[in-house]
Amino acid sequence: MTTLHDELAAAPLGRATDYPDAYDPTLLFAVPRAPQRALLGITGALPFDGADRWTAFELTWLDPHGKPAIAIAGFDVPAASPAIVESKSVKLYLGSFAQTRFAATEAVAATIERDLALATGATVRVTLTLPERFAQLRLTEMAGQSLDALPLVTECYELDPSSLAVSGGEATETLRTDLFRSVCPITGQPDFASVSIAYAGQRIDRAGLLRYLVSYRRHAGFHEHCVERIFVDLQRACGCTSLSVAASFTRRGGVDINPWRATAGTVPPPAGRSARQ
Repeated sequence: MTTLHDELAAAPLGRATDYPDAYDPTLLFAVPRAPQRALLGITGALPFDGADRWTAFELTWLDPHGKPAIAIAGFDVPAASPAIVESKSVKLYLGSFAQTRFAATEAVAATIERDLALATGATVRVTLTLPERFAQLRLTEMAGQSLDALPLVTECYELDPSSLAVSGGEATETLRTDLFRSVCPITGQPDFASVSIAYAGQRIDRAGLLRYLVSYRRHAGFHEHCVERIFVDLQRACGCTSLSVAASFTRRGGVDINPWRATAGTVPPPAGRSARQ
């Protein structure tokens, strides 16, 4: 069976690399979603909609006269795409714009859209926020009632869904935690996130949910895979009639990734940047 390490054998993640500053779309490294989903029992139609929302804070290029330009780039990779793009390869790719001249900002966005579409196998929309709009950006925390004040006694820091349970009665609510931590499956670096879970159905036991989310603390998984695992585990254990799982991961190397997965027809969670991002 092909492992994640096999898939990433040629990826730049975890390797010493050069940092090219001339445009090079071959730097993007695609990772198929299917093998990791197969480990969750997902082999046919996806049980969720969603996307991976990326924000790149360190994009720069040259205008036609050689003057540097900057922007904050945002793009969504659909959950239905055949592949994700490995995060370090995205950083290297965007860094390669630094000494490349573009006729207009629109050409930069169109170039990124085209290259990401080729890498992921799906349509990717890119938005560039220019400096004149930076002051309009505001911090906002994820929606939901925080679980973090609940008392918790645990020694379980390896993924364990056994604490997930329903506690009786029906509920429609949104719960969140800022205590989420996982680790990169290649480098072992910690990844921190806030997680918001909106659901309808039998009431989820809150203490068990918090214990489950804390159990990711040493779990090795990419952001996208962690959110999909949370979605699948909650559906299996709690049988939610509707469910949305969203995570806002802190940035690394000037890039953050914010995946969300939801039952079909669910309104996407509002985009925003938290204080830790």
